[in-house]
Amino acid sequence: MTKGGDNETPDIKGFATVKAAQTSMLQTQTIDIEVDILRGLHSFTVVGLAGKAVDESRDRVSAAIKNAGFETPKKKNQKVVIALAPADIKKSGPVFDLAIAICYLLADRQIKADLADTLLLGELSLDGKLRPINGVLPLTQHAKEEGFTSVVVPRANAEEAALIDGIDVLAAETLKEVIDHVDSEKAAKIQPEPPTEIEHEAPKHAVDFADVRGNQTAKRGLEIAAAGGHNILLFGPPGTGKTMLARAFSSILPPLETEAALEVTGIHSAAGETDKTLITHPPYRAPHHTASYVAVAGGGTVPKPGEVTLAHRGVLFLDEFPEFSRRVIEALRQPLEDKLVRITRSRAKAEFPANFILLAAMNPCPCGNFGSEGKECTCSPQAREKYKRKISGPILDRIDMWIEVAEVEHEKLAEAADGEPSEAVRQRVQAARDQQSSRFSNAGASTNSDMTAADIDEYIDLDKKTKKLLTQSAQKLDLSARGHHKAVKLARTIADLDDSNNITQEHLLEALQYRPKSWSA
Repeated sequence: MTKGGDNETPDIKGFATVKAAQTSMLQTQTIDIEVDILRGLHSFTVVGLAGKAVDESRDRVSAAIKNAGFETPKKKNQKVVIALAPADIKKSGPVFDLAIAICYLLADRQIKADLADTLLLGELSLDGKLRPINGVLPLTQHAKEEGFTSVVVPRANAEEAALIDGIDVLAAETLKEVIDHVDSEKAAKIQPEPPTEIEHEAPKHAVDFADVRGNQTAKRGLEIAAAGGHNILLFGPPGTGKTMLARAFSSILPPLETEAALEVTGIHSAAGETDKTLITHPPYRAPHHTASYVAVAGGGTVPKPGEVTLAHRGVLFLDEFPEFSRRVIEALRQPLEDKLVRITRSRAKAEFPANFILLAAMNPCPCGNFGSEGKECTCSPQAREKYKRKISGPILDRIDMWIEVAEVEHEKLAEAADGEPSEAVRQRVQAARDQQSSRFSNAGASTNSDMTAADIDEYIDLDKKTKKLLTQSAQKLDLSARGHHKAVKLARTIADLDDSNNITQEHLLEALQYRPKSWSA
């Protein structure tokens, strides 16, 4: 106010706020975009713990606004402050471009709009086009949970975002389209996208079970592992088909349920690891044995998911298992036991899901010929011992099944493929999984391998003879408490494949034969 009570023209030219969101460490967060415009020498700043990509949005937004036919902030002698709140959360990526542009136009009074119930997502190119972003699926789900009625996304992300029901997905190709939609003085409105239909297409697999000659024991073991979600290790000389069996393994896994498919797609979308609208088949991850600890377990200054999380609800195949670094192998302890990974850094903490089937393959020794017929092992006893010690006892105890993959006779290899196809095996696996879903409908477990000790007490009732056999076998094999429980879980899966309500002695004996007896096996 001036002296005498006359009104003074305020210094503030305009203020506006809109809503955006980001994914960080697989968590979604609503971010308030605030723009304040004051008279003064020209400046254009971004505050609120903005990363490099966010800070560079000033130039992208200015060019996009100009090419959309509006006055760019760089032509005006004014101070523009863009604040991203909460200020103590790290902001990264180009997902805020669209929200910043719309918020500036509102603050500069070039458009009028009410966006209290709308979430704005998208990266802008210099010519004003909207580029696709990562993490649209979890961000749209977050918008729905936070009570927003609509979300604006780039056209390329529309199909993925429309997987979420109960919220209007507004897809646009340019900034101009979005402006025409939100401006209350314009009549051009974007129509919501129709819901994306979820289709479970049959995946194409490079290897079918029918293509694998011989190794019936290994194929039986893989069927059991798929049915109950059990961890499995294939060991044997080089060239016996371990890798081929591992590739065929994914072909007998049943498709993901809708809820699981959305969860897996959300993880891969946030990590920028998918080119599919919806992942309907369990993921199959096979990192090279030179992969780093961070690549496999996850981590970094700002923790990011690793291979164990990208394999969530699928398969993590580790070929040449002992060749992975000791640190990488030991990092599997927590996810194999707790089905998640906790990463703690000085600046951040993260908890990533990691419920996967571990499928490992290894040779019996460094040269691979130990115990092989017709081939002499060239490794010294010390080299073999060092090779064995790469896999620690706690890791071995977390593996449910040990399967020897023996050499196949040449006559068998020359025969035409006449084995059971993957489709037939997958149907049995699906039937066993259906039994488990019914059994655990009121429990936290989804497969037999997920059962806790309390679940075993509640859902598994062994008769006296079977219980006595289990006790005697556990003592003879010197099983740990974990190994004891794993044998019971494995027997339950074998019973499910046999469509049996009760675990018999035959089921238990088959389960026990997959437990490791010695390294020389």
